[in-house]
Amino acid sequence: MTRTRTLGTLAAVVGFLAFVEFTSGVLQGYYTPMLSDIARHLGIHDADVNWLEGTQLMLSALVVPAFAKLGDMVGHKRMLLISTALTAAAALVLPFTDSFALFLIGWTLMGFYVVWLPLEIALIWSRSRHLEGRASITAKAAGLLVAALEGGAIIGALAGGALIDVLPLTVVLLIPALLIVVCFFVILFGVTESPEPVGGVFDTVGVILISLALICFTGGLSLLRLEGGLVNPLSWGVVLLGILLVVPFVLWELRNDDPLIDVRMFRSPALGPVFLTAGLFGVSVLGAQAPLSTFARTDPEMYGYGLGTTGFATSLIIGIYLIGMIVGALLFPVIARALTPRVTLMGASVLVGVGFLLFLPFHHAYAQVITNMVVVGLGSGALVAALPAAAASAAPATQTGVATGLTNSVKTVGGAIASCVFGIALLNGAAGAVEGTAGSFAGYVTVWVVCGVTALIAAVLLVFVPKTAFTDRADAEAAVEPVL
Repeated sequence: MTRTRTLGTLAAVVGFLAFVEFTSGVLQGYYTPMLSDIARHLGIHDADVNWLEGTQLMLSALVVPAFAKLGDMVGHKRMLLISTALTAAAALVLPFTDSFALFLIGWTLMGFYVVWLPLEIALIWSRSRHLEGRASITAKAAGLLVAALEGGAIIGALAGGALIDVLPLTVVLLIPALLIVVCFFVILFGVTESPEPVGGVFDTVGVILISLALICFTGGLSLLRLEGGLVNPLSWGVVLLGILLVVPFVLWELRNDDPLIDVRMFRSPALGPVFLTAGLFGVSVLGAQAPLSTFARTDPEMYGYGLGTTGFATSLIIGIYLIGMIVGALLFPVIARALTPRVTLMGASVLVGVGFLLFLPFHHAYAQVITNMVVVGLGSGALVAALPAAAASAAPATQTGVATGLTNSVKTVGGAIASCVFGIALLNGAAGAVEGTAGSFAGYVTVWVVCGVTALIAAVLLVFVPKTAFTDRADAEAAVEPVL
């Protein structure tokens, strides 16, 4: 009876969290079909759309470690509320400005929504601590949350693509902002706090050190994208400084009794490859979003490549891709149970790699692009659901939120690097092709190759994960210990 009641309570929490992820999905899908329209509204080049993506990813990389650690310390629901309030405030800026600088600031601050999924997975893991099959329960819940996320992204993409063709941009941009406000109250009244926060002292020095490192690194990447940035020693110097600043952060964390990030987790045979996989996966799932949208919208008669789709037709491509992600997320726990989570993760990475490499010969027709994106979507959905759940099952008990957050942080860094590289690639040769605002075809080829190869590398890395990783064996071993 107690187990049934506990499962019922957990199911109710997952239901409310599913709405949160639905909102997150809307944010991720809604804007994509209108990126070219936003670029025209702000008077910027298509390649400069990557600035929006890159700066938001930079903020995401900064806030996830801090919010994940605070979630473990003071409660995951509390940090969900704070991040939702900040996201709503930022989203309300976008409809009321045509200044690229102000729009960029608002868009960047919307990046707080990326902490939602890792906080939710950590909350579910915490609430299921006394249940048998904890890893399996968390994986199933993660699959449902990702299904809700991608369902929201489908509805968001279809709605955004349809509305941008008939309504003023100001009205279109206001709709998701109001949805985030509703999401705040759903969390406030519908979600119960995770039990027994671990407390501790917040590692302020660690936050400052990793923030400086990430700001320098991503800032240097941004400088590389400026005209002449690739040959400017200052740009490369700032990137190198960002990498070097990781050293004092690691040294500080190793001697700290309550670190922001237990860097020893990166040496774990189970967690290390998962974090690397997340980074490589971020290249495609985050860095390629804007290029895929702008390629579809590019007029083939004017530039010789692209599909020339309308906003709604572009949203249909995104919607079918996201349906593939839903199927992948829901199939992951089923296939993982039949095989192993490790093998299933490897297969998902291979699907992402193959899907992007298919663009090289097949990118001329609408049906070809949709086919490629379905293959990518199946693998991506499984990875989005599996990576945080796998990290939670392999992490120390006091670092659950941090471990799930790290999958997002490393994924975000991978996406930020890719966004910079892709932005440079799309600008290279664009001006010489035809006067206009489209990216270069060579740049799009670069996007497809990089996304495909990095996904295949991720599959190889997962070969080195222990065969029984991310299963309920650890739970079974922990069950013999008394619960204090």
